[in-house]
Amino acid sequence: MDGVQAGSSASFISHAIRRFRDCKKMDVFLTVDVEVWCDGWDNIDAKFPNAFQRYIYGPTSRGNYGLPYQLHQLQDHGLTGVFFVESLFSTRFGLAPLSEIIDLIREGDHEVQLHLHTEWVDESKEPLLENIVGKKQFLRYFSLQEQTILIQAGAKLIELAGGGHINAFRAGGFGFNRDTLRALARNHITFDSSYNASIFGLDSGVNPETSLVEPVECEGVYEYPMTVFHNGTNKLRHAQVTACSYREMEGLLWQALEFGRKSFVILSHNFELMNGSMNQPDDIVVTRFRNLCSFLDRHRDCFRVRGFRDLTPDPVFSQPAPLTSPIWKTGLRMIEQGIRRFR
Repeated sequence: MDGVQAGSSASFISHAIRRFRDCKKMDVFLTVDVEVWCDGWDNIDAKFPNAFQRYIYGPTSRGNYGLPYQLHQLQDHGLTGVFFVESLFSTRFGLAPLSEIIDLIREGDHEVQLHLHTEWVDESKEPLLENIVGKKQFLRYFSLQEQTILIQAGAKLIELAGGGHINAFRAGGFGFNRDTLRALARNHITFDSSYNASIFGLDSGVNPETSLVEPVECEGVYEYPMTVFHNGTNKLRHAQVTACSYREMEGLLWQALEFGRKSFVILSHNFELMNGSMNQPDDIVVTRFRNLCSFLDRHRDCFRVRGFRDLTPDPVFSQPAPLTSPIWKTGLRMIEQGIRRFR
């Protein structure tokens, strides 16, 4: 009897694999938001050198687990990453640290794209905009003209630091609106990946009646939204390495492929493999990231890991429902997250 059950199970798995192999390849975007913070706004000039080392390199007693570690993992598995680099910090600290970040990324032949955190606008040594007093956390809080200027400035900084011409953008904290897309079009930037249905999605003014989960054209720009899913708690969750277990991510990728999705957008950060104190690696998240890279490497006949350069837009005209993950995987992830907090 056990032999019959084992044979039946093996047959089911084999059938499922053949079914997935018959599917058209799906584009997967492994995106990393690259940021440097001084953990507060007091005395930032004195704090910056140490903050740069911690956030970019992630030194620990067991080695570095910041941006270079992620780049090496991608390189070892032959995968292309999309690195949305925050550039406005360099208006305070100069181009040299921004160039250092870009050199690391380009050395591995990965994509450099633009990321903006507008908390840096009032910290610039030379005014980026007129009459700026205090902080505005999100790009969406600025006018169309102001957003156009800030995006132009951010893209120019990337170019001056050796990153070349960018063609994709992500707003810090996903805090964008429809004017952001208009500002991108004015700057001849073709792709945006700021839409997150679990954060500011419907409130962005882009397709306000239906959440976006697949690529769409809007205001002359192609929006590639974050992949989100229902996790059994009546809340949407986005596909982020620190926010999803490997079991969840793997299941969602297979599900998206089976459903014929156009794209799957995954989020990470340059400092995401570190613990909360940023002095040791977060072993659970490190394992998630390594397993994800290994999975995508093994199944490259199903998943095309790519960037936005030379991407032919493939928008949809009808948005499907978000993906779903079973509640038991949510429960296991919650246990993992609890373990992480006590390490």
